Amino acid sequence: MGALRILVTGGAGFIGSHIVDAYLAGGHEVAVVDDLSTGRRENLNPRARFHHCDVRDRRLWDVVEAERPQVVNHQAALCNVRASMEDPVVYADVNVTGGVNLLEACRRHGVGKIIYASTGGCVYGEPEKIPADEGHPIAPRDPYGASKASFELYLPLNAHHYAVRFTTLRYANVYGPRQDPHGEAGVVSIFVAQMLRDVPAIINGDGEQERDFVYVGDVARASVLALAGGDGRVFNIGTGTATTVNAIYDHLSGLTGYNRPRFHGPPKPGEVRRNALDAGRIAREMGWKPLVGLEDGLRLTVEHFRRVIAQS
Repeated sequence: MGALRILVTGGAGFIGSHIVDAYLAGGHEVAVVDDLSTGRRENLNPRARFHHCDVRDRRLWDVVEAERPQVVNHQAALCNVRASMEDPVVYADVNVTGGVNLLEACRRHGVGKIIYASTGGCVYGEPEKIPADEGHPIAPRDPYGASKASFELYLPLNAHHYAVRFTTLRYANVYGPRQDPHGEAGVVSIFVAQMLRDVPAIINGDGEQERDFVYVGDVARASVLALAGGDGRVFNIGTGTATTVNAIYDHLSGLTGYNRPRFHGPPKPGEVRRNALDAGRIAREMGWKPLVGLEDGLRLTVEHFRRVIAQS
């Protein structure tokens, strides 16, 4: 596969910036769209062209026209479960309406393929079986998951009528360097930041919630593979292993030298109790599998946060 022109929405964000780096490392030409509401300028790769734009804005059409990407990787989204319970309207607006706006820009300006970041951690709701495969019923329990699942339906529709190819990647709980411990944060980055600063780290509920934690570098590799494969397909991106929040807390306590006693707060509404993803389909069809184990991934994440805190 030769070099491609690629546009990454949300490319200043946690996951999106790692994908941008991976594409540039592969010799591709990359542009980024981000409104910087949750993304950070310091995450931007200087080799990528940057457009400060909301995906709901009609100016996005001008960006797509100017960049003429062959592939669009759509990472931009609001993705906080608890916030979506409080404001489902804005989640539908950004994650569905913004996505449809992007599809229209792609259709009008000759984009060949869209790679879409969905959520395996939320679209299946409380899974009937663990790990859940892609054939599991879609049954989200929060507006965030519902908005991501809703936009998935537009992609085959768009492919049927306008021949814009797509691949959907349903992520498990992604963690790693650059994850913001504030705002739309994951439990790993929240705990690491609190532990390194030696402030109380609060476990929501009893901590026996189980999640499938997948390292961000492995997630970025899936987006690289999707450039040349997976057309018309939906793939889970996870490890297949469920780990409790308490176990994550204990791992990170050891890595950070954190000695405070556990503190449990109230459970959060909308949270799934247990989830893990079967990624066998992408292993069989595109050769992807997670390469960074949980202990190594947590160590790399702690090392990153130590450097950030030391520089702040």
